[in-house]
Amino acid sequence: MKSRWNFSAHIPSWLDSLNIPFTIKAPTFQNPFLTTSKSVLDHTHLSSLLSVCGGDGNLNLGSSIHARIIKQPPFYDFDSSLRNALFVWNSLLSMYTKCGQLQDAVKLFDHMPVKDTVSWNTMVSGFLKNRDLDTGFRFFKQMSESRTVCCRFDKATLTTMLSACDGLEFSGATKMVHGLVFVGGFEREVTVGNALITSYFKCGCFSEGKQVFHEMLERNVITWTAVISGLAKNELYEDGLRLFNQMRCGSVSPNSLTYLSVLMACSGLQALSDGRKIHGMLWKLGMQSDLCIESALMDLYSKCGSLEAAWQIFEFAEELDEVSLTVILIAFTQNGLEEEAIKIFMRMVKLGIEVDPNMVSAILGVFVLGTSLAFGKQIHSLIIKKSFSQNLFVSNGLINMYSKCGDLYDSLQVFGEMTQKNSVSWNSVIAAYARYGDGFRALQFYDAMREEGIAPTDVTFLSLLHACSHAGLVEKGMEFLESMTRDHGLSPRSEHYACVVDMLGRAGFLEEAKRFIEGLPENPGVLVWQALLGACGIHGDSEMGKYAADQLFLATPDSPAPYVLMANIYSSEGKWKERAGAIKRMKEMGVAKEVGISWIEIEKKVNSFVAGDKMHPQADVIFWLLSVLLEHLKDEGYVPDKRCILYYLDQDKMD
Repeated sequence: MKSRWNFSAHIPSWLDSLNIPFTIKAPTFQNPFLTTSKSVLDHTHLSSLLSVCGGDGNLNLGSSIHARIIKQPPFYDFDSSLRNALFVWNSLLSMYTKCGQLQDAVKLFDHMPVKDTVSWNTMVSGFLKNRDLDTGFRFFKQMSESRTVCCRFDKATLTTMLSACDGLEFSGATKMVHGLVFVGGFEREVTVGNALITSYFKCGCFSEGKQVFHEMLERNVITWTAVISGLAKNELYEDGLRLFNQMRCGSVSPNSLTYLSVLMACSGLQALSDGRKIHGMLWKLGMQSDLCIESALMDLYSKCGSLEAAWQIFEFAEELDEVSLTVILIAFTQNGLEEEAIKIFMRMVKLGIEVDPNMVSAILGVFVLGTSLAFGKQIHSLIIKKSFSQNLFVSNGLINMYSKCGDLYDSLQVFGEMTQKNSVSWNSVIAAYARYGDGFRALQFYDAMREEGIAPTDVTFLSLLHACSHAGLVEKGMEFLESMTRDHGLSPRSEHYACVVDMLGRAGFLEEAKRFIEGLPENPGVLVWQALLGACGIHGDSEMGKYAADQLFLATPDSPAPYVLMANIYSSEGKWKERAGAIKRMKEMGVAKEVGISWIEIEKKVNSFVAGDKMHPQADVIFWLLSVLLEHLKDEGYVPDKRCILYYLDQDKMD
């Protein structure tokens, strides 16, 4: 190797003090890297030291060793010395790629007089791990075209290539590598088969991944785990759980990663019974105290609504990490215990527990309409203090938090300051405008989103349909529904259909809404019938309302919604007898109406009220002031609409 390198690095003084010079002897046929009385560093020691430099990212020491090798080049014979030298060169290549110095690695690679498969693999792996996929694939192509026997690709090359195929856009590359597996005769290699399974599932090629699994003559625990994990991550939960049960009947025992994958499947299915069985297995194996296992179990129990079991695991955990803390926060949030989640988070902060972006993102999820804006701003201050502002998940959470707390200005401010935006960011700001009834601005942001090249998701169209509904843009809304399937390959859910029905109903097209429901390719579901019944309430159509209510009774017999909505419709038409009948049936069915709540935040405190509520400590003053305001309104010519009033501030003044 010729000395064409320029180094600014110097040999550290502590290394010189070790008295291990690279001694050069007179030309003989012995290996100059072998340990002698004057030299204690042979090729093995050098490679080990360079490996440590690469692992620690110590470029200074690694390049210093390289400089010393160049400064005192050893004499190689035609036998073992050349192989030993190649061993060192490959170690240098690995050190540079691990330190992120890819151009230095290329320069060294180009000047190596001899290369082998390890040399090429190191370059391919280095570029792929540093996400320079184009260069990594180019090196692989050059290697594949090499006619040198010692430079042919091996199973390590193939597994390295497959590890980079992570995403739907790499399905073609995975299939190409799969073809090379057969060309090279590696189809019986278990490690290659495992890599193929993992890559196929990451690329969304589920059938191909399962086919590789079924064709493998030998399977180990990694093989089974790769398939179960792939199925679970792609929401094929039932298949994953079924395969786990099949695995347990064989000779291969699951490991902790297998159990993590099957717990994910149980969480997705909300299969509490199966989850408890797996929990019992983990107890028997003594694996229940593993941090990742504990987090997965907490996630399982919380998604199954068994929050007490999730909290018990959290409370008795010997050790907690950021993941487990995040999971328990999400658990309380998803089960409607937002205040408890806030208390846990505040306790963590007071105890000095290091807060990470995932935990902050989780606590931002507790904010619903009416949550304290003051507390939200405190969280924002913490985010700025911790320098989490550029975290995508945190910023998206802030957009939602401000919009749900009624502060659209700050929501847009956060969006505007983001240096990086994804579909969730755009969806959040579109939803914010839709939520506040500004449909035209929501559509403008959608156009801007498309100009930025961001592909819409089903959530995007949900917000757009909601915006069109409140803006009365029926024709535009129907175009979005059609475009969703035609242009973007997205399948509408019941939520989308409910938005369309609401949109048609608000515009007064009740018959069209009914025909739309009848033409749906699936069972309309509760949300769709609720949307139609709500629209009937807006327009006071008791005949159509009864049709929708009857369907809703069948779908949710324990829900108070159809009774209350029908009662309101009858009230609006002055049909008091029918209204009384609806209320009577609700009482006979033992269905209780959920109390409606209104709220206002004053001086960092949220004040909540229900109809006829006099529990507030300032209730007398509040009702007196409302009476005064009502008198002023009447003096200005306001006439109360008494048709839908089931409770009135002053009953005597209604008569």
